[in-house]
Amino acid sequence: MIEALSYFLTSWTSLNLLLLTALGTFLGIYIGAIPGLSVTMAVSILISFTFPWELDNALCLMVGVYMGGVYGGSRTAILLNIPGAPSAIATALDGYPLAEKGEAGRAIGLTTIMSVIGGFVGIFVLSFAAPVVSTFAIQFQPRDYLMIGMLGIMLISSLSKGSFSKGMFTGALGILVGTVGLDPMTAQERFTFGMVDLWDGINPVAVMIGMFGLSEVLSQLHNIDKTVIKQKLTKIIPSWMDVRRYLPLSIKSSLMGVVVGALPGTGGDIASLMAYDYAKRSTKNPEVPFGEGAKEGLVAPESANNAAVGGAYIPMLTLGIPGDAVTAVFIGALFIHGLNPGPLLLAENPSIFWFTVGNLTLANVFVLIFGLSGIKIFSKIVSCPKGILMPLIVVLSVVGAYAINNSITDVWWMVAFGVLGYFMRLYQYPIAPVILGVILSSLMDQNWRRAMLAEQDSVVGLLQGIFTSPISIVLFVTIALVYLSQTPIWQRYKQRRGKQSLKSQVNKPRAKSSVK
Repeated sequence: MIEALSYFLTSWTSLNLLLLTALGTFLGIYIGAIPGLSVTMAVSILISFTFPWELDNALCLMVGVYMGGVYGGSRTAILLNIPGAPSAIATALDGYPLAEKGEAGRAIGLTTIMSVIGGFVGIFVLSFAAPVVSTFAIQFQPRDYLMIGMLGIMLISSLSKGSFSKGMFTGALGILVGTVGLDPMTAQERFTFGMVDLWDGINPVAVMIGMFGLSEVLSQLHNIDKTVIKQKLTKIIPSWMDVRRYLPLSIKSSLMGVVVGALPGTGGDIASLMAYDYAKRSTKNPEVPFGEGAKEGLVAPESANNAAVGGAYIPMLTLGIPGDAVTAVFIGALFIHGLNPGPLLLAENPSIFWFTVGNLTLANVFVLIFGLSGIKIFSKIVSCPKGILMPLIVVLSVVGAYAINNSITDVWWMVAFGVLGYFMRLYQYPIAPVILGVILSSLMDQNWRRAMLAEQDSVVGLLQGIFTSPISIVLFVTIALVYLSQTPIWQRYKQRRGKQSLKSQVNKPRAKSSVK
């Protein structure tokens, strides 16, 4: 126990490691806030940059970038309605409406505190329940990952403004866009129309920047002369009463994020959406409706996607299987430095496990420090006149799209999807399902193939297999319930129940006053 504690405190007691973690976290927050500069790309670059370094130094810098980057995506999601990362899509649903009400500072302050709480929950589960969670995660079959992808599309469709059918249509459109390129198994062209530039597919980040960034600029041109909203910056850090009020939801969402993050290939994207859906369904009387600035809509996704960081480390350290794209890069870094991630890592090199846990904890502390600093400066972005702000967003969108692969093709795709997103906003089609569909298309495509190969291309065998596994049954029932909850019959039933409840409250006799 004492030896584990000494490994845990290694990065805390060394000035060099402490400064590297702080630097990585600071850079990660601002890299994550810039659309197009993904955390995966930053960590990948750091591998080649830190190759000659000692392992401890390299891990400290990369862990800091990872933790800071996951949190940083919420900044632009709240201020500009442009998620810095896919995991911040759900945050934008209620964060941007709060910024439009002049409460951007409070929104960022609340997300910072809840993100740190989620991070600590994820680290705690990683420390004490890693073998249990990894054993549970390894039991998921390809058909289960296919259903998780389907569930993610259905959840974001049910949460978005507009009809459920419109959300499912745009989600299917996103899946279609995500399948463009060469088939991963047969290398046959799909929807490329003979164009070599489409062999690598359409980058999801370019789609996200165009749909959220450029389409927002085009939409704002309708009211370019609208009065600039002054932000309330007197009370940024949430009160203890607010923290205590949202703490149960934060912990539940964090646990959900850990479990989803531990599933290989999922990460915080799906975790944040599931947590947002849970918050929307479990919150009885929110002060503000969801989608219009509900604080619960910030607490749940931000707690979940930061807790998913700890969850993603669980299969990486215990099984050698990456939980998301970033931990896949971390596996490469460990291999480069002569380590073999997997079941033998904990037995042969326990120091790496506890060093990683301590370093994640330290990086989470720096997220709190750097996250609460600079909020007033960041919040002034929203108060900038639109004649200045809108061109800056366009420039940021172009630079972000070009920075993905240093390709002008991604810029043209960003422009195309920006125009498409503008017309979707105009006709009230939700755009978030498109982004999620593009992101989840590879997960669904690959696991559909694997599931069919396992069942020898038999759809009947696939359906029979669903009812032989408790995990598959739970996912199938959840998908069915989400679908049934959006049917017209159920919606009319909810409206009837609401009217009856309101009528009973109105007709309820008032208690007689005892004052004479």
